[in-house]
Amino acid sequence: MHTDRERCVRAVQSKDARFDGWFFTAVHTTGIYCRPSCPAVPPKPRNMSFYPSAAACQQAGFRACKRCRPDTSPGSPEWNHRADAVARAMRLIADGVVDRDGVTGLAARLGYSTRQVERQLLAELGAGPLALARAQRAQTARILIETSELPMADVAFAAGFSSIRTFNDTVREVFALAPTELRSRAPKSAKGTPGALQLRLPFRAPLNPDNLFGHLAATAVPGVEEWRDGALRRTLRLPYGHGIVALTPRPDHIACRLTLSDLRDLTVATSRCRRMLDLDADPVAVDEQLRTDPVLAPLVDKAPGRRVPRTVDEAEFAIRAVLGQQVSTAAARTHAARLVTAYGDPVDDPEGGLTHLFPTPEALAGLDPETLAMPRTRRTTFTTLVAQLADGTLHLGPESDWPRTRAQLLALPGFGPWTADVIAMRALGDPDAFLATDLGVRHAARELGLPATPAALTARAAAWRPWRAYAVQYLWATGDHPVNFLPA
Repeated sequence: MHTDRERCVRAVQSKDARFDGWFFTAVHTTGIYCRPSCPAVPPKPRNMSFYPSAAACQQAGFRACKRCRPDTSPGSPEWNHRADAVARAMRLIADGVVDRDGVTGLAARLGYSTRQVERQLLAELGAGPLALARAQRAQTARILIETSELPMADVAFAAGFSSIRTFNDTVREVFALAPTELRSRAPKSAKGTPGALQLRLPFRAPLNPDNLFGHLAATAVPGVEEWRDGALRRTLRLPYGHGIVALTPRPDHIACRLTLSDLRDLTVATSRCRRMLDLDADPVAVDEQLRTDPVLAPLVDKAPGRRVPRTVDEAEFAIRAVLGQQVSTAAARTHAARLVTAYGDPVDDPEGGLTHLFPTPEALAGLDPETLAMPRTRRTTFTTLVAQLADGTLHLGPESDWPRTRAQLLALPGFGPWTADVIAMRALGDPDAFLATDLGVRHAARELGLPATPAALTARAAAWRPWRAYAVQYLWATGDHPVNFLPA
C-alpha cells in the first residue's frame, strides 16, 4: 500500500480513516508522522513520504503526531489474511515474543534463522524485529503513563524496557515529550488505579457487534466467561500471570477494562483481546468482495461489518471445539464448565462471577478418560488432542502455518472437516476457512437457493475467497446460531 504514492496522497487529502494502520505519513517540514485520517491540514504532497509501519517512521527520525496519535491506530489487516513468514512474525511480535524470548526466540518459532527474519521484515516493513518491538513498547508505555498512577520506573519495566534511561530516551524520541509531560497532558478521567486499566480499542468501521458479542456470550463457559452489565468478561491466562478483561462495544471503539496480576502482560492481553474481536480486519474490503455475489449482497447490506469471533487462547479453543462435537451448545458449555471446575486455576473476581482460568493442556493430560461424560471415540479424540498439545507435537499459536496445521488436525482421530475448519477459522485466524459441513451453513444455503451439499457449496464459495470465514458469519445470521448437533 505505502508504495502506491498516488493512492496514499488521495487517502491523506480526504482524511480517509479506512487506511489508518495500512500506512503512515511522514511530513518532512515538521518531522512528525501521522495516520491518514489526521485532522490537521494535509501537507503538500511534495513534503510527504509514506512508510509501512510506525517503527519505520521512527527509524527514519520522525516522531509521532500529538494530535492524531498514529500509534493508537488499528493494526494493519495485512497480518490477518496472510500466512507467510512476515505475517506470522508480526502476529508473534504483537504477542510479545521478542520482548520475552528475543529475536532468536522469534526466529525459532518461525523456523528461520535470525538473519532471514530480519531481512524479510526490513524489506517489507522498513524495520527489523527489534525496532518493531521497540515501537510496541513505546505504545504500551504511553498507555500506562496516561491510564495509571504507576511510578515511572514501574511503567518502564512493565512496558518491557530494560532500563529507565532507555525508557526515557524512547518516549522522548517517539512522542517528543518526557514521560512526566505525557502524564500531565492525559485527561484526568483516563487515569485509573494500578493494575486496573481503562483502554479504548480502535477498529475500522463498520463493525456489527451483534454476531460478534452475541456468539461469544452464547458460548461462554461458566466461570471463565460471562456477559454482565453490557460487557463480555473473561479470564486470561498470560505469560507472567493472569488477568480479567471486560469488553464493551461503543459506536467508535471497544471499551476495554483490564485487571492484571502483572502489568508486563499489558501488551499481550491487549493484542489477544483485539484478536478475539477481530478488530484489525478491513470490513470494507471484505464486504465489497462478498457483495459481488448477488445472493450474499442483501445480507451484507442489511448488517455490514460482521467480524469473525475468535479466541484469546488457541489451545483452549481447540479443546472446546472437541467438547462441542455432535452435541448442543448447552451441553458443550456444561462439559467445559466441569473441566474448568476440576482442573482450572482459581482466580478472584470481586466484580462478577468469574472463578477460574481455563485449564492448560498439561493439566488436562493427567485426567482419567472414564470421567468424561462422552462416547468412547470422542474420549479418544479429546485425550489425543490434549496429549499432543501438552507435549508440543501439535502447536497452535500466532505463528501457525494454516494449511500445515489444518493437515495435522485432520490426521488426529475423530477430527473431521468441521472441527479442523472451525479451529482454523476461530483459533488460527484463517479468514478463508470455510465450514461447508456445518449444519447452520447448509441450512442457510438451502434457504438462499445455494447448493446445500458440502462439495457443491465449497465450489460455489470459491467466488468469496479469501473471505469465506466472513461469508460464514453472514450465512449464520440468516437463522438461529449457534447450531445444535454440529458435526465432527
